[in-house]
Amino acid sequence: MDAGLYSDTSAVDPLRDPSLYANRELSQLDFNFRVLAQAQDPQVPLLERLRFLCISCTNLDEFFEIRAGTLRHAQDLGLVAGPDGLPPAAVLSRIHDRAAELVDAQYECWNTVLRPALNESGVRVLARDNWSAPVAAWLRDYFRDEIMPVLSPLGLDPAHPFPKILNKSLNIVVVLHGRDAFGRDGNLAIVRAPRSLPRIIQVPEEVGGGPTDFVFLSAVLSAFVDELFPGMEVRGAYQFRVTRNSELLVDEEEVDNIALALRDELVGRGYLRAVRLEIAEQCPEPIVRTLLENFDLTENAVYRINGPVNLNRAVQVYDLVQRADLKFPPFQPRPLPGADSMFETVARGDVLLHHPFDAFTPVLEMLRQAADDPNVLAIKQTLYRSGKDSQIVDALVQAARKGKDVTVVVELRARFDEEANLGFADRLQEAGVQVVYGVVGYKTHAKMLLIVRREGARLRRYVHLGTGNYHAGTARQYTDLGLITAHPDIGNDVHLIFQQLSGLAPQLQLKCMLQSPFTLHGGVLRRIEREIAHALDGRPARIVAKMNALNEERVIRALYRASQAGVQIDLIVRGACTLRPGVPGVSENIRVRSIVGRFLEHSRVYWFGNDGEPELFCASADWLERNLLRRVETCFPILDPLLATRIREEALDNYLGDNLNAWLLQADGGYVRVERADGAEPHSAQACLLAKLCA
Repeated sequence: MDAGLYSDTSAVDPLRDPSLYANRELSQLDFNFRVLAQAQDPQVPLLERLRFLCISCTNLDEFFEIRAGTLRHAQDLGLVAGPDGLPPAAVLSRIHDRAAELVDAQYECWNTVLRPALNESGVRVLARDNWSAPVAAWLRDYFRDEIMPVLSPLGLDPAHPFPKILNKSLNIVVVLHGRDAFGRDGNLAIVRAPRSLPRIIQVPEEVGGGPTDFVFLSAVLSAFVDELFPGMEVRGAYQFRVTRNSELLVDEEEVDNIALALRDELVGRGYLRAVRLEIAEQCPEPIVRTLLENFDLTENAVYRINGPVNLNRAVQVYDLVQRADLKFPPFQPRPLPGADSMFETVARGDVLLHHPFDAFTPVLEMLRQAADDPNVLAIKQTLYRSGKDSQIVDALVQAARKGKDVTVVVELRARFDEEANLGFADRLQEAGVQVVYGVVGYKTHAKMLLIVRREGARLRRYVHLGTGNYHAGTARQYTDLGLITAHPDIGNDVHLIFQQLSGLAPQLQLKCMLQSPFTLHGGVLRRIEREIAHALDGRPARIVAKMNALNEERVIRALYRASQAGVQIDLIVRGACTLRPGVPGVSENIRVRSIVGRFLEHSRVYWFGNDGEPELFCASADWLERNLLRRVETCFPILDPLLATRIREEALDNYLGDNLNAWLLQADGGYVRVERADGAEPHSAQACLLAKLCA
C-alpha cells in the first residue's frame, strides 16, 4: 500500500501504519469474487451455480447502493481517510477498476460457461440470435399482447425531457430516424419496462420444443421495440440500468416521529443520487455521454455489459425449473425433542439450536405456546428482520389478543426491510402490542426474546438469544446459533436491557452478558489483553473467533499486539476483513479464512483460551466499528460446558478443518483457495453438519 502518500502516524504507534489495514469497501467487494467462484466450480450442481452467479450480481447491486453511495457522500463532505489512509476519491477509483473486473468475470461465466452448460442440460435460455422462426413469432405475439399495452415510450424533445429513471429498473434507449405524425424529427426515445412485467419469459414447450426454454424480457424489448414507433426507423436499441444510492438518511434528532419520517424517505428512495450506469457494450459513445450527463455521473461510473443488464434476474430460472439433479439435495432440519412442551424442556436445561441444521420451529413453538399459556404474563422481543408474512408476528399478535403484556422493539432502519418493518409495526400496534422504535442514533441489532411465566409462587424468565434474525426463511439459508435458556442471571440481564430500550434506564451492570455500545467493545479488548498476559507469562494463549466482518481499528491493533506476544489467533471472517494476517513482526500468528458454501455463514462466536478455563460467547455483533460502538448488540456466554464444547467443535474447529470451501487471506489483502494436502480427506464444514445433524 502507498502509505507514504498519507500522514505518518507510525512514529507514534507503528501499529497505526496505514499499510497494516486493508480498505473495508474493497475487501467487501472482493467477497463477491469468492461467491462467483462457486458459480465457476464444476463440483457445484448446475442450477446452484446459476444461483451463486445471481447472488454475486445482487451483492454487487447492494454494494453500489450502500457502500459506493456512502463513499460518494463522504467525498462530498470532505471526510478524512480511514485507518488504511485511502481518501474516498481514491477508494472510488479502485472500486471502479475492481468492480469492472468482477463484471467481466460474471458475464464471462454466464456467456461461456453457465449458459452453454444449461442449454446442454435442457434448460435453455435462448439468445436472440438462437430464436427459431416459431419462437420469434410467438415472442412477437407475446410482445403485442402482454408487453406493448403496458409500455409508455417517451420521445426526447424540449416538451419531453429525460424522464426519471427508477433505481435498478430495466430501460431501453432507442435511436430513431424519420418524422412522426406531428412532423417531429426522431432522435432518442426511452422505453421503461414496468416492474409488473416478468423479467424472464418461459416459452411454451410446443413452441420452443423444450420443457424449460426461457427468454430475457430485455431481449424481447430490444427485438420488437420498432413496433412502438410505426413509420420511423429504429437505428439502435440499447438496454441500460442505473443504480442509485439507497441509504436512507434520517436525522433522528431533528424529527418528531421516526416512523413518519421513514415513510416519507421511502417514497423517494428509488430516485436518489445515481452511482452506477450499466449499458449494453455496443451502445455508441455519444449516447453513453448523454446518459452520464443526465445522471450526473463521471466516466468511472459506467460499466459496459455483454449480456442482459439485469443478469441477476436469471435466478427466476432456478425457481421455475424443477430439476432435482441440478440442485443441492434437499434436507430436513433436525427437530428438537420435547418441542411440544418448550417450557418443560428448557426448564430441564439449556437448548442450543444450530441453524439451518437444527430446525427454527422451536423458537416459533415457544412463542405460540407462550401465547396460549395462561401462566405466561409478558413477552418482550426485538425484531430487526422478520419477513413480510412472519409467523413470529402472528404469534405476538395472538399473544396480545389473549391478554399478554407484549412489548416489541422494532428496528425500522433495517436496510431494505424498512417498509416491511413499518407494516408489521402497524399491525402489532393495532393488536395492542407496545411497539418501541429503539434508541435514537443506535440501531437495535440485538436478537432477544424474553417470556415471563408464573410457576407456583415465583416468576421465571425464559430467554432466546441468537446470532441471526427472527426470520424463518433465512433460518434455512444462513448458519446461525440460538440459545434458549431459563438461567436466572441471563434472564435478568435480558430483562434489564429491555427496560433500557423501552424506558430511559441508565447504563446497566449486567452479570453475564456484554452489550454494545457499552461493554462489548471493552469486554473483547480486555479478553484479548488477558490472552496477551498469558502468552507473556509463558502460558498457552489462543483466540478463535467467527464473524461476518472485521474492521474495528482498536480490536485489530489489540490482535496485532497479541500476535506479537505469541498468541495463536484463528479468525473465520466471511466477508470484509481489514486486518492483514501474516505480516512479519506484526501478525505472523494470525490466520484468517473465509468460508463460502451452500449456506451463508452468519453466526458470530468468540472463544478465548484463558489458560485452560476457556470462555465462549455467541453474539449478534461482528467486530465492526458500527456494531461495537454505534448499535445495540448482545453478546451472551454459553454457560453449559457441554453446549460450549458443541459450539467449539461444530462452529469453530469444524470450519478450521474445511479444505473444500475455505479461502485464506494473504498479507497483501488477496485470498487464495485452500489446497487439500496430499492424502488429506476432503472436508466441507457445512456438509459435515448436514450429515451429522440432519441424517
